Amino acid sequence: MELNRLAMFRLAFVVWISVLVGGSAWAQQVGEHIVVTGSVSLMMWEKYKLEPHDNWWLNFVRASRIRLEQLRNQYGPSAEITWMVYSPGYKRRQMQEKENLFSVIDSVKAKYGLNLKYFTTTRELCNYLDYGNNRSRNKIATFDYFGHSNRACFMFDYSNEIGSASKAWLHETELKQLLRPGIFTPDAIVQSWGCYTGQSMSRLWYEATGAKMIGANCKTHYMTEELPVLSSPTGKWVTGT
Repeated sequence: MELNRLAMFRLAFVVWISVLVGGSAWAQQVGEHIVVTGSVSLMMWEKYKLEPHDNWWLNFVRASRIRLEQLRNQYGPSAEITWMVYSPGYKRRQMQEKENLFSVIDSVKAKYGLNLKYFTTTRELCNYLDYGNNRSRNKIATFDYFGHSNRACFMFDYSNEIGSASKAWLHETELKQLLRPGIFTPDAIVQSWGCYTGQSMSRLWYEATGAKMIGANCKTHYMTEELPVLSSPTGKWVTGT
């Protein structure tokens, strides 16, 4: 009788552990991971500056690749990872480079098994963030932005179509109109790797979406073998809340 009870206890324990482990694995896979990549500037505008932007066209793509690799390693082979790239800017930069930039971008997609989406307008980007495949069931678990920015907006084409300015952006005053509340998981990890967004945009992002966005309160510096770092020794990553 004692042996039967012991066997039943062991069986129940094994089932409980299996459910716990399986549930944890399932929890890690729930939600979509999104990386957004803005475009780089053109030398026709930047060559006259003392400190030109984006001498290397891979500036934002390389940083995105590092983060995409982290996401794949952390969340596993079945995690849904979507990479959204602002394509018009790379088409213009491709004319300067005289090489196929999109073949490099596509190779990153293939290596990490990504869902690659090229977007051409801010509304197109926001529509995907709002609805995705089914945002009511598949919320955004992580979000990363790599590109030009200032304290108030993401600038997808800074100094690309026109010098020292942008014609494609997501401004903090537009967030409540373009992004729906409830599209992020309660524990979503959201970060802007651009310059200055922690000064203002992070706060309005939280007010619009309910998700805290980590942003720099100073300039950021893009690296080749690691994620962007703060340019100022007194700079901080903040959420603005």
